Amino acid sequence: MKQWILLGIALVLTADSISRVFRTTLNLGSFLMYCITAAVWIYALFFRQIDAFCAHGVGRALKFVFFAGCLFVAGMIVFLASAGMRSAANGQERAVIVLGASVRGSRVSAVLAQRLDAALDYYRENPDVLIVVSGGQGPDEDMPEARAMADYLTQRGVPEEQIIEESRSSSTQENFEFSRQLLEENGVSAGEPVVYVTNDFHVYRAGHYAALAGFSDARALSAPTSIGVWLQCYLREICGVLYLWVFV
Repeated sequence: MKQWILLGIALVLTADSISRVFRTTLNLGSFLMYCITAAVWIYALFFRQIDAFCAHGVGRALKFVFFAGCLFVAGMIVFLASAGMRSAANGQERAVIVLGASVRGSRVSAVLAQRLDAALDYYRENPDVLIVVSGGQGPDEDMPEARAMADYLTQRGVPEEQIIEESRSSSTQENFEFSRQLLEENGVSAGEPVVYVTNDFHVYRAGHYAALAGFSDARALSAPTSIGVWLQCYLREICGVLYLWVFV
């Protein structure tokens, strides 16, 4: 019975992995999901040998480390999700900074569309605000993320003159550093209130980089994350937060 359950889970993960190839670009999060799928297949096919190895000695210690790691990942997901539920925007901000995400060719990804939709909702309530779309061009993208983001917004009624394109950045840190330069050129200082828009999983780390870039009053506007990419986004973000804590 156990083997059939494991094989069922492996088949579901395999189907998800195949669809993931067409839904998302290859990044650390999707790579980790592929690794999880492979690990489930290995356990499904060899669970008796693996269980026997983990019953004593070194195997038992590795089993403890594995479950401790699972608890840590679960705790990190809860921590990041709770941070993402806090939205501090109040409509008094001078500018909106929309953080970039992957573009498939020239089309914004589902994750990026969610950020842009949240920015659109904010703009419709505050039509005088400046909007900075921030994101450079990756090797598998046909145009800078900022260009695709600007197109998305203008097609939905945002005037071009209210959109500032920041198309050089390749990381969250650079998103804020380069956006600050452009905002200052347009009369918005780093000491004035701004709101940054990103997905719930990314709110915590983005806030740290906003502060490091000199924004003293940066407020979060959180967008939801689609269930289809939810786990891969959180797994990737955990790695990003650990890097932030250790190296930044």
